[in-house]
Amino acid sequence: MTTRVASLVLALFLLSAPTLLAQPPDVFERVEHGYAVSESGVKIHYATLGSGPLVVMIHGFPDFWYSWRHQMAALSESFQVVAIDQRGYNLSDKPKGVEQYDMRLLVADVAAVIRHLGRDKATIVGHDWGGMVAWQFAMQVPAMTERLIVLNLPHPRGLVRELQTNPEQIKNSAYARAFQDGSPTDAAVFFGQAMTPQTLSGWVRDPEARKRYIDAFGRSDFTAMLNYYKANYPKASGSDLAPLPDLPKVKAPVLMFHGLDDRALHANGLSGTWDWLEQDLTLVTVPGAGHFVQQDAADLVTSTMKWWLTMRRR
Repeated sequence: MTTRVASLVLALFLLSAPTLLAQPPDVFERVEHGYAVSESGVKIHYATLGSGPLVVMIHGFPDFWYSWRHQMAALSESFQVVAIDQRGYNLSDKPKGVEQYDMRLLVADVAAVIRHLGRDKATIVGHDWGGMVAWQFAMQVPAMTERLIVLNLPHPRGLVRELQTNPEQIKNSAYARAFQDGSPTDAAVFFGQAMTPQTLSGWVRDPEARKRYIDAFGRSDFTAMLNYYKANYPKASGSDLAPLPDLPKVKAPVLMFHGLDDRALHANGLSGTWDWLEQDLTLVTVPGAGHFVQQDAADLVTSTMKWWLTMRRR
């Protein structure tokens, strides 16, 4: 009798094992794709998942919409999550000329996506250059900014202050000078290497994800990537860097993440952020995580985002 029961249990387990062991489909296979057209006529590609209040996610350098795969999977249970390819990247248009990457146009691209989706506001999420776009969006288009989440990009005032006074930040920003002065064909422009899909994706740890990055960067415009720096990044440092003009305070509540092992952006730039906001700031610093904190500490970032956004829906 015992043998029969054991055999039955084993048989039931084997029958159910494929279901128990099956992994949910990768976000790459689950999203729907679309395009919005900016006021400047540039087509912006986006990937969308879920339904509910709108969350727009903006990647940085070098990256594409798939950077947000961990967060999209979890947030899509309660929100419509839309991750864009910024102009110059992957499936979005790649206009020629440095002036085509001016911050005002990058902000307008995000606004175009929100309007294209029939919404009048969204939670804006940005990392690195996407973080700078997110800060500027919140300041320039406050009526469309419901909440703001920024990852590893200090407020513009904090970044400029550190570029004026912090020798470590000045040293860490040497790569930006190389990007401003160089071109993709320079043999050592990208941290001592040429810009290729392989070198640009070298930071991606997951082998399967890295394949997707190589494909996306193969469709991207490397000159456009550098144009972000040529058009928007401060060209001076120390005493030669002029102070920023007056900036409006951010009106939306803000959640910030900062991986403390970031070798490009010093955490000292976070100090004083609360002085430039009208509402509350939630700041999460992450020891052991680097610049790409949304991937290095995916579980922490995702769960905190979900908690913070859900709490504010009540």
